This record gives sequence, structure tokens and C-alpha cells, in this order.
Amino acid sequence: MHKPMPEHGRDLDEILDQLEAFKDRDPQYKDGRLWSLVYYLDEEHSSFLKESYHRFACENGLNPGAFKSLKKMETEVISATADILNGTEEVCGVVTSGGTESCLMAVKTYRDMAREQRRVKKPEMIMPTTAHVAWFKASEYFGVKTRLVPLKKDFTPDLNKLKRMINRNTVMIIGSAPEYPHGTIDPIEEMGAIASKKNIPLHVDACVGGFILPFMEMNGESLPLWDYRVPGVTSISADIHKYGYAAKGASTITYRNLDYLRFQMFAYQNWPGGVFASSALLGTRPGGAYAAAWGVTRYFGKEGYRKLAEDTLDAVNKLKAGIGQIPELEIMGSPQGPLFSFRSNDPDVNIYAVGDQMDARGWQVNRNQFPAGLHAMVTAQHLQVVDAYLEDLQAAVETVRKHPELAQQGGAATYGMMAHVPLRGMVKKKVLEMYSEQYRAGGGELDLAAGSESGIGGGDSKGLLDKLVNRYVEYQSRKTSTR
Repeated sequence: MHKPMPEHGRDLDEILDQLEAFKDRDPQYKDGRLWSLVYYLDEEHSSFLKESYHRFACENGLNPGAFKSLKKMETEVISATADILNGTEEVCGVVTSGGTESCLMAVKTYRDMAREQRRVKKPEMIMPTTAHVAWFKASEYFGVKTRLVPLKKDFTPDLNKLKRMINRNTVMIIGSAPEYPHGTIDPIEEMGAIASKKNIPLHVDACVGGFILPFMEMNGESLPLWDYRVPGVTSISADIHKYGYAAKGASTITYRNLDYLRFQMFAYQNWPGGVFASSALLGTRPGGAYAAAWGVTRYFGKEGYRKLAEDTLDAVNKLKAGIGQIPELEIMGSPQGPLFSFRSNDPDVNIYAVGDQMDARGWQVNRNQFPAGLHAMVTAQHLQVVDAYLEDLQAAVETVRKHPELAQQGGAATYGMMAHVPLRGMVKKKVLEMYSEQYRAGGGELDLAAGSESGIGGGDSKGLLDKLVNRYVEYQSRKTSTR
């Protein structure tokens, strides 16, 4: 049911109080118990971001010739980004609204470049199965078919299979630094060599790692090459609003030179409103995001970011070591950077049930599938809560071991069913049905997984579980009756 707009305006303080009250059911990220979505340091930093954003809240980056202040900030942000990514003087790019826009723009760029230069009519892009879901969205939006490289046992892509996937329709190859599900840095040097030999663009998705991996390396951490030092790399996406600690709405997409970037641009010359040109997906581009991104990179500088990277890696290493001391758990693969996943190696300990227990203790943790696991995106703030997290994790494992029936309840049951239903189209359809209900006239609610970047499942999701079970049973019955 729609709520009408009020006839009369209300007092400012009353509105601000109500806005604050809206947060009551939101994740309490300021105490370090949320493991994705928010990159919070402290109230002083938040106040700085708010003030920086506020000073340019009304300015619009749509026309770079109008607000020259915003274009200057964008140019300097891109220059700083190119610097930490070891780019040459020719590296160029734009500030975007987030990692998804950056990924979308790369696909649009390489599709159009292949269309003009090689007359490709059925574009394809090759990427590991662990590539971020934004690339699948880009595939759907821009009509570029995905070809997925399977993983080896160490969670790295099988490059022999990647080589065999390349054909005349390949418009780009994608690697991640690191990939989101397990925190593994894809073998970018080897992928770059393949891309160079085949003359195919290679994009590195460093939306997560772009503003922390360079500073980890500056601190002496040994990392594989993944940035513009790799000859085959033609573009990189890197979010400032993640480990750059900018306000939400700030990512970057950079290219090795303008010959690539120009294919990202849009122009239309016959509009009655005038000749129009745009550098990225958005038309109106909020000036506050530019200002906060520019301000935060100047505030921290390399020294400040190195300290944040040091604290983050300290927290990551302590978490990994603590998990390694719990016999029923193991880290997945060999993650390098600020995020990792872990799973159960004991059939009597359901990892999703462990996740439910952690949620019940106030931790909002993410779930993986294929294989099942729990996920952590670690920030410098989490250094303060490592011991408490590990203590609760040990207790959660012990509870699940003593009560195996927990695997058939709550989020554990939902995730278990969703991961094992063989008809993936069925899962997609039911998830879309439930997700779209939030946007019915007047609004609705979906029980979301705590902190999940994918945004589906978890909690008491019995409705989704029941629907999936019923649909699967119906399918099996029809299948049996037609034999």
C-alpha cells in the first residue's frame, strides 16, 4: 500500500531524528561485527567524509566543462590511482559510481572495440568462475557471452582450458586481484602472456584489491604481479570506497592509454537538446563523491594507507592462525590480501550451521557455495575484534558438533538446499520472484543474509526453502511419471 506524500512539511530536527531511527534494524557496523559492505574506521574519519561530500553535494560531474573543480579532482584521483597501480604517464580513466559501473564500462569498451576493429558480431568474454557477479550482470546488459574457466584444486583458474576457449569472438579476458569468493589473486602474469600472444585485452578486476594490495607490497609483503607492470594488462578497475575508505559512490576504471578509453565514451549529435557526450554509464555524477574521494586520498597519502594495510594484514593473519587452530575448519586455497574464506573439513560440522550460530552471537557473516564456506572481508577496524570473533567461532563449532540437527534449520537448511538443487534455473527464478517482491507498490521485505554482498538467503528463510523443495519435488514427480 502506498504512503502518500505529506501535505505539509515537517520540522527539520524531527526528520533527522526519524532518519536516525530508520537505522535501528540495520547492521551495527561501528563495532566491527560486519564483514562486508561497509568500510568504517571511526567517527572522526566519517565526519571528514561527510564534510568533504557536503561541500560539493550540489555540484554535478555530468559536464566536465561546467564544474571544472570536479574535473580537476577527477584528474588528480585518476593520476593517484595510476601511480599506485604502476601505470605509465599514458594511463587514463574516469571516476565511476562503484565497482559494478567500472566493470560494466570495461565490457562495453571491449565489445565496441572488437566490433569496430575486428567486426565481431557475437562477442564473448573469458573469465574464471570466481569472477565477481558484476561481470555476469555486464554480460546480460551488453549481450556479451561469458565463457567460464574452471578452477583447479588450489582455487586458481585452469589456464590450459583458458587458452582453448579463445576464439575470434573473444573480446576480453578478465582476471581478479583478488577474486571475491576466496581472496585468491589470479595468475595475472600468465594470463597477461596469453592475452598478449593472442592480442586480446586483459582487464584486472581490482575493485577489492586496488587500494590495499599496492600498500601491502610497499610494506614488504610478497605478492605476484597483477597491475600495469604486466605487459598484457590493458585496464584495471579499483574502488576507492572500499579500501580507499572514501564515501560510497567512488570507483575508478583506468586504461593503459586513450586508444582503449575512447571506446568507453558515448556521444549523440542529433538530440534537440544539443550535442551530448558522456564518459561513463551515469549522466548526473554526484560531485560529493568526487570531493570525498579526492579528499581521502590526500588525507591518508601513501603513508596512511600503508598503516591501514599493515593493520588489516595483521588482523587477517591472526584470524587465519586462529581458524587454523580449530581442527574442524580450514582456509580455502591460498588467499593473499584482505579477504578469505574457510570451510568445514568435518562431515559432522555443517559450515552453514556454524554461520547461523555466529549470526546469533551478533556477527554478520557471509556464505559461499561451491564449495560451502564462510567468508570474511577484513578491514583495519577488525583488528580490535579478532579475539572475540575467534572465541565465538570456536564456540559455534562446538555447538554445531553437539547438535547436528542445526544443519536442517534456518539459514543452514536454506543454503544447503539452494546449493544442492540441480536445477539452477529454478533457484534463479524463485530468488528473482522473492527479490522483486520488495519493489511491489508500497514496498515489501526480503529476509536477507546478514551482510551478504549477493543479498539473498540466510536468517529464517523457510519460505524460500519450502518453495524450492516443493518445486523440486514436483519436478522429480513429473520426471518419474514420464519414464
